[in-house]
Amino acid sequence: MTSKPASSAALPIAHVVLRILIVVNWLSAVVILALLFLLPNREWILSAFHLSPSPDGDRLILGMRAIAALGLVGIPLNYVLLKRLLAIVETVRAGDPFVAANAMRLQAIAWTLLALQVLGLAIGAIARAVSTPAHPLHLNAGFSISGWLAVLLTFLLARVFAEGALMREDLEGTV
Repeated sequence: MTSKPASSAALPIAHVVLRILIVVNWLSAVVILALLFLLPNREWILSAFHLSPSPDGDRLILGMRAIAALGLVGIPLNYVLLKRLLAIVETVRAGDPFVAANAMRLQAIAWTLLALQVLGLAIGAIARAVSTPAHPLHLNAGFSISGWLAVLLTFLLARVFAEGALMREDLEGTV
């Protein structure tokens, strides 16, 4: 016996934004694949980044290709996250967010965020390994305190939703 909360403009906006982000996620996969396999060759990359042919330049190219490959790993992870968020938004729009399915979705989101944080660490490590003073590779990757806090918060929120769903079931059983 749940009452439907007052309508919020945030829910339809979140729904649309999440749908757009799912499409953008898959488009980014196409772009990464094109960058890995279709467009650049060694000479193109060297000229685009103003690099001279050298072992450092070749190492930098190899590192950028490895980072792009790891970017492809992030695509399905982002998809899992976005689809679970979209399903949660749907239950909130229906006025029934404290269900066991949302607790499981939040748990999956937390694990996905954890995997994305580990992926970011790997990308940052590769960037540091191939970067040289002559050819620095600056990426916004590596350790992120806010990212790790988001992981912890999402695991906690999943637990809160699980407890809320149990309490709701108990309440409905006593009525």
